[in-house]
Amino acid sequence: MPLKKIMITAIALNIALISLEGQSLHDAKNNKKDSGWPAYGGDAGGSRYSALQQINNENVKQLQVAWTYQTGELKKYDGTNAKEKAAFEATPILADHTLYFSTPSCRVFAIDASSGTQKWVFDPEINLKNDFSEITSRGVSAWPAPGDKANGSTAKRIFIATLDGRLIALDARTGDPIIYFGKDGTVDLREGFGKDLSITSPPAIIGNLVIVGSSMGDNQRFDYPRGTVRAYDAVSGELRWSWDPIPKDSSDKAWQTWNGPKAHRSGAANAWSIISADAERDLVFIPTSSPSPDFYGGERLGQNLYGNSIVALRASTGKMVWYYQVVHHDLWDYDIAAQPMLITITKDGKKVPAVAVGTKMGHIFILNRETGESIFPVEERAVPASDIAGEEANATQPFPVLPAPVGLQSISTADAWGITAQDKEEAKKRIAQYVNKGPFTPPSYEGTIVAPGNVGGIHWGGMCFDPEQELLITNINRIPAVIRMLPREKVAQLEKEHAEIMRAETGRQTGTPYIMKRDYLFKAGDKGLMMQIKPPWGTLLAIDMHNGAKQWEVPLGYMYDPAQYPDTKKWGSINFGGAIVTAGNLLFVAATLDNHFRAFNTKTGELLWEYALPASAQATPMTYEVNGKQYVVIAAGGHGKLGSKQGDFVVAFSLP
Repeated sequence: MPLKKIMITAIALNIALISLEGQSLHDAKNNKKDSGWPAYGGDAGGSRYSALQQINNENVKQLQVAWTYQTGELKKYDGTNAKEKAAFEATPILADHTLYFSTPSCRVFAIDASSGTQKWVFDPEINLKNDFSEITSRGVSAWPAPGDKANGSTAKRIFIATLDGRLIALDARTGDPIIYFGKDGTVDLREGFGKDLSITSPPAIIGNLVIVGSSMGDNQRFDYPRGTVRAYDAVSGELRWSWDPIPKDSSDKAWQTWNGPKAHRSGAANAWSIISADAERDLVFIPTSSPSPDFYGGERLGQNLYGNSIVALRASTGKMVWYYQVVHHDLWDYDIAAQPMLITITKDGKKVPAVAVGTKMGHIFILNRETGESIFPVEERAVPASDIAGEEANATQPFPVLPAPVGLQSISTADAWGITAQDKEEAKKRIAQYVNKGPFTPPSYEGTIVAPGNVGGIHWGGMCFDPEQELLITNINRIPAVIRMLPREKVAQLEKEHAEIMRAETGRQTGTPYIMKRDYLFKAGDKGLMMQIKPPWGTLLAIDMHNGAKQWEVPLGYMYDPAQYPDTKKWGSINFGGAIVTAGNLLFVAATLDNHFRAFNTKTGELLWEYALPASAQATPMTYEVNGKQYVVIAAGGHGKLGSKQGDFVVAFSLP
């Protein structure tokens, strides 16, 4: 058969599939029993909550492995250095009795939700020899969104946005590209933006729109591509609208907050995290990041709206409805890494639709979802000035009064720690070298300790919300960064004179007078990472949203051998990946470096169950019910940059 005729036939078949609005692709009886996780964050607003309670705080100790699936991902890294940067951070989604998820190389898998049996796999054939900053994909999205009344309940397409800047539409039943979406199933997101653009998060789905942000470096030069957010037609792949976080029009009031001859040539301020959607209000919520470069703002003086902001856009048009900036003139890489969480809270006896914004600073902003106004008090407070020539740090920053900031907010020599007295003394001397005057202490020539630091506080794992108890729950890091600005012409000399500068991560910041050096308050040792500040280094905490008060906080995981260090379970762990909460009064979380998956009592924070996974799990779990049985699933593949145990496992748990 001629190729043209084959393509026409395929198009006709796919159009026929689109028209089957309510018809199941699988067994209808099973579909009625499917309940669970239709989107990356559990729902389109990222609450990470499940009403399921078959597994509960009374029986969770009986959990056992139901099935294990291996993706074969590690073989993809052969002949490359990808393993050093790869992290299996995906959260599967459930649609039509099927789990869909992606691996770090952006391969997409469909497996049976009750047995773990593979149905299909799609490989976009990413060239892993390319110089990606990180190699990860946090998941895929289904269209129509399962439960979408306007479009029917059956997922017809699975969307993956890739590391190399492609948006690909796959047939949910077969895994084949939908050839009439874009060009042969693909939209090239790099066209007009260059090779720096990458995608690590699943797209947002609202109605018949697929909305994507982007991931890009932000400290190698000042003129990265702009972090434009784009909406595409889910059927055709045509661009419907785009929104730029860096104002282009001098009539925009934000234009005046970018000052200097190069200011409007700045890039980034991109939304690399998850975009949330509110179909009822026709709104999408964009979490933007720092403009480039992220540690020197001398080329972009001013407040820099709409960077480091939550921006509510009209989903149907892309027009801005409101914005709220959480950091003015970012100098700390304080991107909004967590998905904006759409919740409903009770305030003064009334139900209020809100968006909860968790930040790396440990500041949590609770905003009215419709207006952007803060529901709890926020104060603009004076913060330290910069001593870097050419820099002008903003004089004030917003501090939420409630909920009170979580995690580290300052650090001194009194916070020095070590396993031995010698280790502690070394840590004390190191801390004494640097300056810290709170979470907005600007980078300096001599070195600034930035606490909480660019990995949180609240990181990309985000938060979860129990609507019955109105509890906001999140895991956090307590890992200060050390930032030092080096005059470009003196870098070679300074690196020669100071070994610690040579070892530190380098941000070239081309187009500015300075190079950035970044390190953290730990060192490599024969026991792994040797922390240099007091534990805990990772915690799990709950905040009562009735009053904004912290209800409980407990250490999360451990980093040293408990047989050698009995107190290590009180010290917590560096963690990446979020928690989920269920109506069974349970909180599930992995994320730590000790390879364990855990369940906690939501009301008290008591550890109820833990299981040693075959690899570390820097991912967020999910839960669902099929055929009357509840499962809890976690991706366990490790994290190359953290040095945690790597693998290619998806593990499901259920009751006997």
